[in-house]
Amino acid sequence: MTVHVEKPDAAHSQAWATPEGLREQLFKAGYIADEDLASLVWMGLALERPLLLEGEAGVGKTAIASACARALHRPLLRLQCYEGLDLSQAVYEWNYSRQLLEIRLAEAGQGDRNTLRENLFSEDFLLERPLLQAIRSPQPCVLLIDEIDRADEAFEAFLLEMLSEYQVTVPEIGTLKAVSKPLVVLTSNGTRDVSDALRRRCLFHYVDFPTLARETQIVRTLVPEAAGRLVEETVAFVQRLRKHDLEKIPGVAETLDWVRVLFKLGHVELPIDPQLLLPSLAALLKTRNDRWQVTAETVARLLDGPRMGQDVGVAGAMTVNTK
Repeated sequence: MTVHVEKPDAAHSQAWATPEGLREQLFKAGYIADEDLASLVWMGLALERPLLLEGEAGVGKTAIASACARALHRPLLRLQCYEGLDLSQAVYEWNYSRQLLEIRLAEAGQGDRNTLRENLFSEDFLLERPLLQAIRSPQPCVLLIDEIDRADEAFEAFLLEMLSEYQVTVPEIGTLKAVSKPLVVLTSNGTRDVSDALRRRCLFHYVDFPTLARETQIVRTLVPEAAGRLVEETVAFVQRLRKHDLEKIPGVAETLDWVRVLFKLGHVELPIDPQLLLPSLAALLKTRNDRWQVTAETVARLLDGPRMGQDVGVAGAMTVNTK
């Protein structure tokens, strides 16, 4: 799939020549990065090194790749990893139907058999998948390799050549070197430990759940239509909820969904009656056990905290200079 992006000019490139400049560009692209994460992305660009982002599901690891693509005006290529992922889905495969058609034409006397024999396994018959597309792209792109911990160790081992040399070896052709070097973002939820060899090739950052102040700013930025009091109380509620022994801890995406639901219901603050909140918790709690253990009594206890600390989100919010 071809993604059209605006060509960056010299002024735009200068804007992310420093970590702080890149942080501002990410903010304009809708991602509120802390200083450490912005510095990591900047280092990845400066050193042309892959980024390995590890952390719980829902903390914004995948979103950083999308924001980088928007901020840098680059196309985004995504590879979703899963058990059994192989080279034909991730790197390349041969266009067998076209090869068969060429063979039949040659057999029917409509093609040169000698030429076909030499060219049957050439780049003309190669179908590029995300990894090969990324390094063969005329314009540098952002390559997201999402949830690498779900892929098999054999596939992870194959990645080492590309991540260190930005090249792919196709046995029938040889080594295909990069036309451009992508910004590679690998994410891991920690379902298994990735190899030391992969870690050594990457710049590493652990993405944790945001602080109260930062999550408040994220929600205010992305859901500006919601009342400030509703945002502050909702974020504080979710922060307290994460301390409970849940199977699936709600991430920032779930907080945003819940605020949008409450806004659509007409609330300007969290209602005092827990029974009014219980139905909307479907936006936060994603398993049967979690829904079962968060009762009306639990909600009532959680409601006490936000109202006492509702001003914390205002005082401690991170400021980003966008001038």
